[in-house]
Amino acid sequence: MSETTFGRLVFEPRPTDDPRTTPARTPENEAAQSPSLMLLVLVASAGIVMYAVFLLNPVNRGDWLPFGLVVGAEAILVGQALLSMWTILSSGHNPRGFAFHHAQDGLYDVADILRQRIDDTPSLWRMYLRERPVTVDVFITTYGEDLRTIRRTVSAAVAMQGEHLTWVLDDGRSDAVRDLAAELGARYVRRLTSNGAKAGNVNHALSLTSGDYFAIFDADFVPLPTFLHETVPFFASDDVAFVQTPQTYGNLHNLISRGAGYMQAVFYRFIQPGRNRFNAAFCVGTNVIFRRVAIDQIGGMYSDSKSEDVWTSIHLHERGWRSIYIATTLAVGDTPETIESYTRQQLRWATGGFEILLTHNPMSRKRRLTLDQRLQYLVTATHYLGGITPLALLLVPPLQIFFNLTPMNIRLSPLAWAMFYAGFYGMQILVAFYTLGSFRWEVLMLATVSFPIYWRALVNAAFHREQSWHVTGSKAKASSPFNFIMPQLLFFIFLLITSVVGSWKDWSHGALSLALVWNVTNTAILGAFVLTAAREARRTKRAALAERRAVDSPRRASAQRQPVLAGAPGGAA
Repeated sequence: MSETTFGRLVFEPRPTDDPRTTPARTPENEAAQSPSLMLLVLVASAGIVMYAVFLLNPVNRGDWLPFGLVVGAEAILVGQALLSMWTILSSGHNPRGFAFHHAQDGLYDVADILRQRIDDTPSLWRMYLRERPVTVDVFITTYGEDLRTIRRTVSAAVAMQGEHLTWVLDDGRSDAVRDLAAELGARYVRRLTSNGAKAGNVNHALSLTSGDYFAIFDADFVPLPTFLHETVPFFASDDVAFVQTPQTYGNLHNLISRGAGYMQAVFYRFIQPGRNRFNAAFCVGTNVIFRRVAIDQIGGMYSDSKSEDVWTSIHLHERGWRSIYIATTLAVGDTPETIESYTRQQLRWATGGFEILLTHNPMSRKRRLTLDQRLQYLVTATHYLGGITPLALLLVPPLQIFFNLTPMNIRLSPLAWAMFYAGFYGMQILVAFYTLGSFRWEVLMLATVSFPIYWRALVNAAFHREQSWHVTGSKAKASSPFNFIMPQLLFFIFLLITSVVGSWKDWSHGALSLALVWNVTNTAILGAFVLTAAREARRTKRAALAERRAVDSPRRASAQRQPVLAGAPGGAA
């Protein structure tokens, strides 16, 4: 990587092995242009088509009920898989063109920096686009996160390279956060109400600020020093509304956080870069920078949904604005670590997606979008339908075990079924293996057990039920995870009983059935999730007990030090 210096003036630090300190500067399209990945995607796409033809062949049809469940679920999964493969094949586009590099080369006035003797203070370097000074506001949205988390983010934001103003937008209305902002050199904003949640918080800040551009960071996402250096030059093109960077996580240390984090990896590494080709990359709420004029044109950040990021993006694209996504890590944050936080996050995201599908269908002729944009937003709006499909597939083996209802023709050999089935699922697993570096069974577990969350989200969107706001980094008192997984627990018990019955029937017949293998696999996956919840419940209980002891211990010590008052019961007269 090149390094430009003048005296002590350094525009880009050299990379290290730690993504928290500096972003990797490898080209974003390098992995996407891998011939091996392209071959895998093409073969996987062929496998998907072959499986669809096999499934819809009337000769292979079994009993109507399980067959209908399988076809309905697989139709959603096949459609999404094909569109995802198409997007991945398009992800080799590099958004950094001549305009970007030319703007980045002239982003700072070196002579002015040296004249002011601020070459060792990058946060004071004035930025220019097309020889015109630009102003940037950096918004950090907070809502009850602990002070250590906020301190890390604010400190990093204040120190970012390029002159800017940092604002702490505190919807938690904490005096401690106010004092912390003052200590770190950031400005503090507190609203009287929390209307509009995060979007309302940002819109309120926009009414108080005047920067040409504004960046948004959640309180638990720590920006790297070069965030502005890598994003502001894109605005040299007048049609760019926002530049989005990935969510990279630094807390992948338990099953929930790893599963939740890895679920997003393919999206940020391949799907979002592919959307650049169709001008359909959307904002994900943090690690993003906007052109203020673009947001003003659509009346501010969309505030009628908890998924304000996607809604704001679609309104900008409908107005003809362009979005940019770069896969370079420029901020590191936290993914959900508990079942409660994962459930709330997925519920909020899924509700927003279903709201778009039900109230702002991108395929409607009313939408001023290109065909490519319509298809990409359709994938976004229907993505969580794929999360509901495991429910249908979980019910198929019990139908065969209890009622002898089979989804496929009983004359079809298990080997033939497995060959086509592997062509669909096996190749997708292979693609995921290649893109993630290994098979992540935590992702399989969460994908299988999350259907109650997405059903609830669909109901919320259909009946316009309000979803309460919850932040990933909140340190509020944890609830038992079993408060959030009762449907999964009941399903696990049902599948466990079904496995026992199926084992007895197969033993009686002297042959192992595919239905039993399928059901035992599903039981094991749900069992792993229930075991994870049990372990989390024990940790939560121990943490609560330790906290209670920490509070009670000073009280007991204080009581023991109190002198006995004269004349009091037990005291000396």
